[in-house]
Amino acid sequence: MSPLSLAAVSGRRLKARRAGVGVTRPGFAWAVPATVFFLLFAILPLVLVAVLSFTSWDGITSPHFNGLANWTKLIHDPVMTQSIWLTLVLTVLGVVTQTPISILLGVWAAGPQRNRAVLSAIFFVPLLLSATAVSVLWRALLDPNFGVPGQLPWLFGNGNLLGNQPGSIAVLTFVGMWQFTPLHTLLYQGGARAVPQVLYQAAAIDGAGTVRQFFHVTLPQLRNTMITSMILMVVGGLTTFDTVLILTQGGPGTDTTVSAYYMYVQGFKDFDFGAGSAIALVLVVVATLISLAVVRLSGYDKMRSTAEGI
Repeated sequence: MSPLSLAAVSGRRLKARRAGVGVTRPGFAWAVPATVFFLLFAILPLVLVAVLSFTSWDGITSPHFNGLANWTKLIHDPVMTQSIWLTLVLTVLGVVTQTPISILLGVWAAGPQRNRAVLSAIFFVPLLLSATAVSVLWRALLDPNFGVPGQLPWLFGNGNLLGNQPGSIAVLTFVGMWQFTPLHTLLYQGGARAVPQVLYQAAAIDGAGTVRQFFHVTLPQLRNTMITSMILMVVGGLTTFDTVLILTQGGPGTDTTVSAYYMYVQGFKDFDFGAGSAIALVLVVVATLISLAVVRLSGYDKMRSTAEGI
């Protein structure tokens, strides 16, 4: 066969592969284990929670159907309204504070700087700790009598940062930023390393410096990573629980009672699992709607990878 014929055959095969002709795709059987796992540990519990939200159950006796009583109670509950507001505030503060820091650190960690690997490893240490360990650590550090604030009255006043709502919200935001910024930094580090170097070379030829390359090359290429990171932040912010439980316990009063913590109070302190299930269902719906809104508004659902598989 002549070289021209071989080239023609190769061209036809390439077009057929791009069109999906003759390409064997994985069968549905490959998805069965993940599908069964998702149904058993995600969909089924969600259905049970939805059912329990229409019942009265103390966790010991049998559940009794009470219609919309739990939902009516939550609608007229001022603590529930406040908890939703506080949850949204902490979520927004988390996104606003963690995103810029994560981007800058991630782009820096992806570079060739000296001692970059050592400094990155040290910075990622909080990512290895559990939320409980982090909360216990900061509770000890922020103790008004024996912690850092108590030793610096000229900076922290009476040292009781958790004694008022603004201080408690600031502490919760800072602790969340300290704990989860390394995770998002890791995402941005991977995204920055995937940016083709030819783009930077072309920008340098056009006279763009480091700052202009960052804003006109790096940030646009990190769009997908940024959206993924923000969705993780939103879901994490809406489900914040253990940090509030250990640091503030919803106090002072109910000033830091977020929705997830209020769900815990209703279910495991007041033994009203029906109301707790209703709060859990509200959190699921709100988190899903916000995530879908971010995906739709950003156009993330229409994006395609530059290296798609079969």
